[in-house]
Amino acid sequence: MNVAVVGNLEWVRFVRVDHVPHAGEIVHPQETWELPGGGGPVAAVQLAKVAGSCTFFTAVGDDDLGRRSVAELEGLGVRVRPALRAAPTRQAITFVDADGERTITTVGERLESRAEDPLPWSEFDAADAVYFTAGDLGALRAARRGRVLVATTRAMDRLVGSKVALDAVVGSATDPSERYAPLIPTPGLVVRTEGGAGGSWEAADGDVGRYPAVPPPAPISDLYGCGDSFAAGLTFGLGEGRGVSDALDLAARCGAWCATGRGPFEGQLSSAER
Repeated sequence: MNVAVVGNLEWVRFVRVDHVPHAGEIVHPQETWELPGGGGPVAAVQLAKVAGSCTFFTAVGDDDLGRRSVAELEGLGVRVRPALRAAPTRQAITFVDADGERTITTVGERLESRAEDPLPWSEFDAADAVYFTAGDLGALRAARRGRVLVATTRAMDRLVGSKVALDAVVGSATDPSERYAPLIPTPGLVVRTEGGAGGSWEAADGDVGRYPAVPPPAPISDLYGCGDSFAAGLTFGLGEGRGVSDALDLAARCGAWCATGRGPFEGQLSSAER
């Protein structure tokens, strides 16, 4: 499987606390850690784990955090294709509470790849499956050169009016910021996640259904990255030629496994488990 991701990244500092502080409150962390995060890196690492490798098209600041992000992702099996920007690499602070829920604050401009960037866009011609989280219209059109293209509803501002055909789009039934809005042409598959309740799907041919959640194989540690791990699993499953039910089962397992690690990468599903 030749898989790829087009998206943004940020350098994330995680702070594990009993609860997110109230206004004026001071809380003390139980532990902290840092790593490259955002939807793009999470999906790229998950795809690299189930497929053996993954190519990630992104943009980073020409700074230490940008270089560190690229180096750490490559150490996790991702081939990074970064465009350099004068703006600094975006950062984020993520609180993880006692239930594993994450609360995120981003700092800085979201950097994303553009068609004018001198990146090897022709690599998409050989891609079996591509997941799109961020990029300009030209980057989205380049991603469409892959055999299967899946996108997140967080990119709705780019998807609406693009007229780019999607094989699947993944959104949320509960998060207003990740709601699906009708696209033209209609995606082959629309998935709406509902966390621990599973979720629903509808196909362009009129078929509809639900999929169950998968119990995590260990106690929940950190919910950061579960959604993009889910989308990565769906992308791989569709690219591999699985039917909707089998692809969603793989996606649900990727999301559940991700919840068991510290940060998004530690617990992600491996190729042996898929």
